[in-house]
Amino acid sequence: MPPAPLDRRGLLKALAATATLLAAGPLTTAPAEATTSLTAWTTQSLEAFADTLIPGQRRHAGDLPIVGVVTGPGAVQAGAVQVLASPDLPLGPWLPGIAGLLDARALARAAAHLLWLPPGWPPFVGLPFQHRTALVTGLFDPDDPDRPIWQVLALLVGLAFDTAAHRHTTDALAAGHPGLAWIGFPAPDPDGLWRFPEHSYDRPLAALHPNTTASGSPA
Repeated sequence: MPPAPLDRRGLLKALAATATLLAAGPLTTAPAEATTSLTAWTTQSLEAFADTLIPGQRRHAGDLPIVGVVTGPGAVQAGAVQVLASPDLPLGPWLPGIAGLLDARALARAAAHLLWLPPGWPPFVGLPFQHRTALVTGLFDPDDPDRPIWQVLALLVGLAFDTAAHRHTTDALAAGHPGLAWIGFPAPDPDGLWRFPEHSYDRPLAALHPNTTASGSPA
């Protein structure tokens, strides 16, 4: 029996709610709890999507979702799927359908380019990396009707790597979060707060006006 068509109106509402929640503050669900509702098939498709955006090295031999085109950590190691599946966000129930959209695109590309796909794996996972990259690039075409879906997913993948959105920043740093470590995110001061006494230009941007008060206000 073919899968039911995806309710794109409902999905767009979930995407809008996701963007609102992300603006409101950090996620609070523990990483271990985030992916319990996902099937292996859906997880593998989402991992391959995340690895296409921010590639990383393979976790073990035969790790097909991660192609391993680079050394060092990528989005999957940084918790991208945990962020996507977080119960704090309304996307969880939609992820199997989103993965299905991605795999349908992969099947079409494989047919158009006469590509062999390994059995037992999601179609997108089976694509060679250059074809994954070309497919994902096309998802963001202004004329693609599903572009908002991929834009929000890409945002979440980036947040997982750059900010460890599914964990408190101090906890993520203490645990050696691979994304934060890779970008050199600084540790907090001993009291757990971040202060930046040295500014990026490291010099005054303009001469101080002689009538400026001690508080820095203009006279």
